[in-house]
Amino acid sequence: MDLARPIDLARQLVSELYPDARAAWLGGSVARGDATPTSDLDITVLQDGPALRKSIEYGGWPVELFVHTEKSLRYFADKDQARRQPTMMRLVGESVVLLDTDGSGARLQQDFLAEVAAGPRPLTADELSLLRYTITDLLEDLASAVGDVQLAIKSVLWQEAARLLLTGSGHWSGTGKGLLRELTTYDVAHGTNHAGALLDGVRASDARLVTAVDNILASHGGRLFAGFELTADI
Repeated sequence: MDLARPIDLARQLVSELYPDARAAWLGGSVARGDATPTSDLDITVLQDGPALRKSIEYGGWPVELFVHTEKSLRYFADKDQARRQPTMMRLVGESVVLLDTDGSGARLQQDFLAEVAAGPRPLTADELSLLRYTITDLLEDLASAVGDVQLAIKSVLWQEAARLLLTGSGHWSGTGKGLLRELTTYDVAHGTNHAGALLDGVRASDARLVTAVDNILASHGGRLFAGFELTADI
């Protein structure tokens, strides 16, 4: 894809719709260079207020707009940190700067890029136990499942196993295609093929998914049922 047109179009949109913006960034698949025919323009705008998200069409492109103040950017980045899914941090950090009137565009881009590079906080003991228990329970359900029920369990199981692998190893997680992208990045960095093994297992009619999941569990204490316990202060 020729990046010049979507970048120019994104700049034109910001100039037209947000003339008082302090900064703006184009992130997502277009900025990464892996856009498809159905990709949209993910544009984050920094202004004094108010914060909002909306979807529009502009210049023949679907556009996702994320309009923020510095306070709201930090709020959503903190939510990203809590769930270990760096959506906002990547939208700004891994971006093309469209507008930067006061230096905040480059500053925030670098700040969020550094947070992405630093990775998420480690799993707590309770978080690790809950993931192991959840996956163990899914494996037990899968053992007696057939037909559509089996497919539904598999579709959840590979994702939970991927989250355990990633977050248990100090890597970011995600959802949907974002989770697969994070898992593939992990594989490239570590010379593994967990993404292929998990998805091959989902498609297969034998025990390949169980094997792939147990291989991930083995690195984090194995299956967990007996002795699992969580407490809550209510």
